[in-house]
Amino acid sequence: MRPDLMLTGVLAIAAILAGWIGWSGNVLLLPAPCAFALIWSRAPNRMAVVLVSAGYFMAASRGLPHGVSHFYSTDVWAGLIFWLVASVSFVLVHLAAWSKRQARRPLGFLVAMLVMAVPPFGITGWAHPVTASGVLFPGWGWWGLAAMTAGLMGLATRMGPAVAVALTGFWLWSAAIWTNPTVPFSWRGVDLEMGSSLGRDASLGRQRDLIATVHEAADQGARVIVLPESALGFWTPTLSTLWRDSLQESAVTVIAGAAVLDPAGYDNVLLMIDGGGSDILYRERMPVPVSMWRPWGPWFGEQGGARAHFFANPVAEVGGRRIAPLICYEQLLVWPVLQSMLEGPDIMVAVGNGWWTAGSSIVDIQRASVAAWARLFGTPLVISFNT
Repeated sequence: MRPDLMLTGVLAIAAILAGWIGWSGNVLLLPAPCAFALIWSRAPNRMAVVLVSAGYFMAASRGLPHGVSHFYSTDVWAGLIFWLVASVSFVLVHLAAWSKRQARRPLGFLVAMLVMAVPPFGITGWAHPVTASGVLFPGWGWWGLAAMTAGLMGLATRMGPAVAVALTGFWLWSAAIWTNPTVPFSWRGVDLEMGSSLGRDASLGRQRDLIATVHEAADQGARVIVLPESALGFWTPTLSTLWRDSLQESAVTVIAGAAVLDPAGYDNVLLMIDGGGSDILYRERMPVPVSMWRPWGPWFGEQGGARAHFFANPVAEVGGRRIAPLICYEQLLVWPVLQSMLEGPDIMVAVGNGWWTAGSSIVDIQRASVAAWARLFGTPLVISFNT
């Protein structure tokens, strides 16, 4: 067997393991994908780069085929096709960044990280190794992100094994002293188990059930209560009046997901509701591509998709405190988080509607990702998911 072929096989298996282990939903395993930088830099040729990059990304995003088929109620082939297509950008970027000259690979990996962190490639920039910053360097903030970037570049040098030993030391120390992000006093994130009916059941009874859940949390001392993405369904003046009236006798503020319709499409939003009424607090910057965001729709006469607001409204204010809102898909990406953190928010609020991920680790990965980012910047975190 040719040495290059054997090495390629070993590297591909190592990349698959790094993606599989790191993106399993356990926050303390997030540093495992850092090994991808070392593996990528040791690729002997471009074919090896393709296999290593594809192996890592597809292992990391392995829950996608099942989730897509579940969401669309189709067979697994639709999910498999989407999975393969989504892997192409990651592979192409890392293939273009690789160089035959070892000395250029650290800079190449830096370029690949930057390209996969921001649009357009950052739109599918899942499984980014810098997400591990908060595990290796909790509380370091932007310095921790810089240290993580330098460490990943170091792994791509000839000194990669020595850098790996140093990063492993930070990993073990962090795991020994790890604490989850704090939850702000009097804030409460409510997790629901309503499956696909959440946001689709437009009955008055469902709204009253949610209102009862809010009052129950208020009775336990919560003053700002967060409900999941899409919890309120399509927002209407009638629902606004119902919720306003239900909160008039309390000092509670509700943050809840909803959809705001217009003739051209809709916005996936977070609403802020209290006894005085309701306002749109946040419009999602990056909805899920294909299932929600379909920018190619107008070319084929299609309307009704979700709008992407990209770099708009990175922070919002609730009760005098600045929050960094992240809705579902945004939690898997880098740029929405970092854009929000540039504004110095007081609290990170992460919501999702993950009923379609049942049987996969996607929701666990989302929770782990936002926990790592919150720990990096020392920011309190409120999470609310429906499953």
